[in-house]
Amino acid sequence: MTQLNITIPDSIYNSVQALATQENISIDQFVALALGEKMSALMTEDYLLQRAKRGGVINF
Repeated sequence: MTQLNITIPDSIYNSVQALATQENISIDQFVALALGEKMSALMTEDYLLQRAKRGGVINF
């Protein structure tokens, strides 16, 4: 695993800390999950845009 040191506003840290506690997971786990979810959303958006450009049908 790789460590990542970041600087974030205290207000965001406090919210992350509270939500991680609420979910009964570590802050590290919470941040890793949040990053994974954001990456998934962006990758899905890109996939759908590329498919639409090719004229593919997208059913929801």
